[in-house]
Amino acid sequence: MTKKTLTRIAAALERMAPAPYPGPDFSQADGFLWHVEPDRLDPVARISRVDLSLLLGVDRSRDTLLINTRQFARGLPANNALLWGARGMGKSSLVKAVHGTVVAEGLPLKLVELQREDLPSVGRLLNLLRSAPDCRFLLFCDDLSFSHDDQHYKSLKAVLDGGIEGRPDNVVFYATSNRRHLMPRDMIENERSTAINPSEAVEEKVSLSDRFGLWLGFHPCSQDEYLSMIRGYCDHFGISISDDDLRAEAVEWQATRGARSGRVAWQYVTDLAGRKGIRLD
Repeated sequence: MTKKTLTRIAAALERMAPAPYPGPDFSQADGFLWHVEPDRLDPVARISRVDLSLLLGVDRSRDTLLINTRQFARGLPANNALLWGARGMGKSSLVKAVHGTVVAEGLPLKLVELQREDLPSVGRLLNLLRSAPDCRFLLFCDDLSFSHDDQHYKSLKAVLDGGIEGRPDNVVFYATSNRRHLMPRDMIENERSTAINPSEAVEEKVSLSDRFGLWLGFHPCSQDEYLSMIRGYCDHFGISISDDDLRAEAVEWQATRGARSGRVAWQYVTDLAGRKGIRLD
């Protein structure tokens, strides 16, 4: 095969190859979803979130995360944050509500959501965000956890440590998880009991959570907090119901689900609003 033929083949292959993704116009929206195959950031026209004032029972976590996010949006030092704990207590809602509050204050901050299964692509995403130095990005991964044979945790180190390049100065990472160390406790104990060197067996994975500067714990709410959440929602959306009726219905609703949380409170309010013909817009 002649050199001329090889040159023509190489040129044809180059034309067939997809062009590198140039990145979106970040002025299009305040939120973006990261997708792979092909790589792209899709703008979110309207981020689904509640007002920060409606998230009750998480005052300390709310204030800490809001301060940290404001610092970052202003170009000041800020920590990556891990929001961990009880299911349905508003971890992801808090991240989105804090972002909305900061944007409403006029600070430039974009929310970029990354799915756990797409963690291996995070290096490409960080390079894309690094190339937009005029923007500040809150990179968010919801419900983050790892199983025994899951290797995605290695990709997470690129976000938390950034390798020799370092994490981009215009990116901070927030994650939510039901697990404080991002893995089941029985998995930690199993690896410790079966490994030749028990301490080293789990250190690499457990140390991931240590790389978050902020640990914000979320714990099951009391019945009074549960009822206060519901009353706050009702007042905000103009849903009229007496305290006695609210208590009776909300406690019964909680009992049928065997749980008490912010999520259960919102599900009750959704049902109540529907029965009364009130939209939750």
